[in-house]
Amino acid sequence: MTKIKFGTDGWRAAIAEDYTFHNVRRCARGVAEYLLENGGADRGVVVAHDRRFASEYFARACVEVLAAHDIRSFMPPDAVPTQVGSFFTRELRAGAGIVITASHNPWTDNGFKVKADTGGAAAPQMLAAIEATMDRHPEDEIPPRREFDDASMAGLVETFDPYPRFRDQLARVVDIEKVRAADRRVLVEPLYGSGAGWFTRLLGDGRITVRELHTERNPFFGGVNPEPIRPNIDEWLEEIPRWGAEIGIAFDGDADRVGMATEQGVFVNQLQVYGLLYWYLLDVRGLIGPAVYTVTTTSMAKRLAEIYGTQAYETGVGFKFVGPKMIETQAVIGGEESGGFGFGMHIPERDGLASGLFLLDLWLSKGKQASEVLAELQALAGPSYYNRIDIRFAREGYERIKTDTLARLGEQAPEALAGRPVVERQALDTNDGFKFHRDDGSWLLIRFSGTEALLRIYVEARTPEDVDALLAEGRRIAVPSTAAPAAASAAAG
Repeated sequence: MTKIKFGTDGWRAAIAEDYTFHNVRRCARGVAEYLLENGGADRGVVVAHDRRFASEYFARACVEVLAAHDIRSFMPPDAVPTQVGSFFTRELRAGAGIVITASHNPWTDNGFKVKADTGGAAAPQMLAAIEATMDRHPEDEIPPRREFDDASMAGLVETFDPYPRFRDQLARVVDIEKVRAADRRVLVEPLYGSGAGWFTRLLGDGRITVRELHTERNPFFGGVNPEPIRPNIDEWLEEIPRWGAEIGIAFDGDADRVGMATEQGVFVNQLQVYGLLYWYLLDVRGLIGPAVYTVTTTSMAKRLAEIYGTQAYETGVGFKFVGPKMIETQAVIGGEESGGFGFGMHIPERDGLASGLFLLDLWLSKGKQASEVLAELQALAGPSYYNRIDIRFAREGYERIKTDTLARLGEQAPEALAGRPVVERQALDTNDGFKFHRDDGSWLLIRFSGTEALLRIYVEARTPEDVDALLAEGRRIAVPSTAAPAAASAAAG
């Protein structure tokens, strides 16, 4: 049987191995019992899903378990971006939200995310309490369920069209009509995910020309991980100059993350996108306020905050840390290295659609080519180059490799990396890695994933050459010859 543990962003597992209807029902029962014990059950639960294999059926299974506890469900009938579920959890004043998605994970996986009534990711304390309710039951105990049709007849299921109200929300936070009126070309890559069609629908019938690639549902995601980074998006990058697009916007599988490319088809990495979005809010919108960024995210956040006379706050990895910190500090933006950004005037949760619209508004407001806008940011906030490599391991033995490697790095910190001294070793608050700072402000971070059998090595430096050198150093010190990885790949470009 499966011990379910919520990681950085919910619980994820391989379909038909650990991710089964039984285990999804166990998660739903955990949410139901948490609400019954802590309040909120009378306000119901928003249940949404993405386009992955059988996601709609896993969502119905959640509804059936909630109904067995006399808890009402609010359910979009079709796949939606994750942030739509987050927004309506707050908008409908629901007690919690459930989203069936594995975000950018491989097509073999699915997942279970929990949303708080704030519209943000459930905080660690809420997730720990849900896990505690699950631990009270034997793993093979069958959760109670009430058939979907019977629950619907009893008034415990309400379906609704989320598009009109979410469109109105986006129009409140960005001038959509300004974007629609621009005589420009935008190439969008939704990677077969639940963001497909949204930009066409939001911006259609205007002067702007929006073309979307890969809009059909394909749970195989064309054979790539639905994460908007290279090499997954190389086809989109090549098509941008070929078609004559002036900017490119991409989404991950559940559209809560964003990717960007210039008119030349050059990928703008996620740390640079964070800088662009924060700069947009500060400079174009005049929203002078704090930023929240994870330990794996760009130091440009701190530099921009200093330039504009405000603060930046660092958190652990995941919006379960970022969202609550945004609310606490009244931040204008919160973001993470993977391309997920939330906004204070919107929801304290990642929103790829809002992020994409903000990037378009920045580009149009500056009146320059996308590459020139990026260059202007770099001139202001300093050079920032970044990459990440992912090293995958077999699931069996992963925890032992993780424990042994973290113990070794804790005892044997490097004194220098790629020819420059290490001035600080920072143990992550989440106890899953270390960050090493060099004397020139560059850094190397080694972190084990909480949702996959995966080691990630992150680097931000002042030149592309230094990034490559630091990545090689990170791999050397993090992966001993006795811990052979299953695979390794560059993950950011």
